[in-house]
Amino acid sequence: MPNLFVEVHILQSLPPSNVNRDDSGTPKQAVYGGARRARVSSQAWKRAARTEYARQVPEADRATRTKRIASLLTQRLVKPTSEGGPGLTQEQADRLAAALLEPLGITKSAKKDDQSAYLLFFGKKQLDALVTLLGDRATELADLEDDALKSEVKKLPVVQTLSTGHPAEVALFGRMVADLPALNVDASVQVAHALSTHAVRTEFDYYTAVDDENTEDHGAGMIGTVEFNSSTLYRYAVLGVHQLRDNLSDAEQTRDTAVRFIDAFARSMPTGHQNTFAHRTLPHLVLVTLRADQPVNLVSAYEEPVTGVAGLAAESAVRLADELTAVGDTWGNKPLRTLATYGTDGDKITEALGSSLPFPALLEAVDQLVGAWLEGGELTTDAAPEAAAR
Repeated sequence: MPNLFVEVHILQSLPPSNVNRDDSGTPKQAVYGGARRARVSSQAWKRAARTEYARQVPEADRATRTKRIASLLTQRLVKPTSEGGPGLTQEQADRLAAALLEPLGITKSAKKDDQSAYLLFFGKKQLDALVTLLGDRATELADLEDDALKSEVKKLPVVQTLSTGHPAEVALFGRMVADLPALNVDASVQVAHALSTHAVRTEFDYYTAVDDENTEDHGAGMIGTVEFNSSTLYRYAVLGVHQLRDNLSDAEQTRDTAVRFIDAFARSMPTGHQNTFAHRTLPHLVLVTLRADQPVNLVSAYEEPVTGVAGLAAESAVRLADELTAVGDTWGNKPLRTLATYGTDGDKITEALGSSLPFPALLEAVDQLVGAWLEGGELTTDAAPEAAAR
C-alpha cells in the first residue's frame, strides 16, 4: 500500500506577542535568508496542538505525559471495588505499583520520590489496562514478599500492555523511551518551527503597576519590561496517514484522527504571555496538500523576506501560491489534491490553490479523501470526492 502524506500549510498573523520565549525572556528568533525572523519552536506548537486536540476527546480517551505514572497507578489501585478498583491500602498500592512499573525500567527521581526519572507519554486507558491485568489477584499480589512479587509480576504482559492500544495523541506525536525500545512509537506527525515570512525586530514594553492602596505618592508599585514582536508566520506540519494507520490499527479511527488533527493544528496557539497580549488569532490561510511521494515544506517561498508593500499576509499568500506552482513545475511532483481556506482575493492564488472552501468543508473533504485512500490504498489526480471538488 502506497504512502499518503497530508500536509498543512498555514499563514497566520500575530499581533504584538511573546508566545514562545528563550531562557532570557526574549521571543525566539532565527536567521533565515539572511534576515532575522520571529520563530515559534516546533515543540511549543506541538504542545499547543496536542492540548487543542485533547479538548475534542473524552477524558478517558486522552493521553498524558508525566513523571507521575506511579502516583496515577497507585490512585487506581486504591479505588474501592464499587468504583472499579481493587480497593488496596495506600501501602499495598505503592508496593504493587512499583512492582508493575519495574519491567518498564522506570526508576524514582533522585530529587522527588513520588516521580519517575523521566517523562512517559501514555494513554489513560493503557494505565487502566495495567490494573485489569491483575484481575482479582491485586490483594494477593500486594501481600507477597518482594522477591515473590517481582517473580509474579514478570509473568504479566506489562510492556505489551503499554505497547498496544495507543490513544490518538500517542499515535500522532510518538513516544521515545531510550531505555526500553519496545515502548517506542514512531510519530506520524512532523511539525516545523514556525517562521515569520518577513524580517522582525524585537521591541520592549515598559509597564508599571499601581498600588491601589497607596494614597501618599504617585509612584508606581512595580516597574518592569516585557519583550515582544508581531509577525505573519508560516506554519507547516505533515501527517503520514500510513504511519497513523499502523499506530492505531483501525481505519475508522485513523480517518477521524487525521481530520481532528488538522482542525486542532489550525486552531491551536501557544500560551506564552497570553494574559499580557491576548494574541490568539485564527489563520489567514490554511492550505492542505496530499502527496504520495514525499512531504514538501514550502518555507522556501520566504527565503527572500516579504516586505509588505500590499500587506504582509496578502503578499505572503501570493508567495505561497507561487512557490507551490514553481515546485510542482520544477520537480514534477505536484500534490494529488490541493484544498484551501483563505480570505485573500487574487486570480494567482485561486489558480494555484483552488477556490476557497469554508474550513468545515475543507475538513469534510479531507475526511472523504483519507477515507477513500484507506479503502482503496491509492489516490489519483482524478475523481475527487464531491466535497473536495467544490
